[in-house]
Amino acid sequence: MCLSRVVRADQPDSVILDYVSRIEVKGDSITLTDIMGEQKTVQGSIVMADLTGGRVEINC
Repeated sequence: MCLSRVVRADQPDSVILDYVSRIEVKGDSITLTDIMGEQKTVQGSIVMADLTGGRVEINC
């Protein structure tokens, strides 16, 4: 199972959500779901996704 840490692209130390197992994009709305089912929705765009490194950067 691949889990990712999602951070702000402009503030790499600012974690939006850890242990993300699902990312759903609808327009400029990004819904993140972690392994426990907690969801967080942010407005923005995905800048980078390193799936082997478990890191996703979002402009928001």
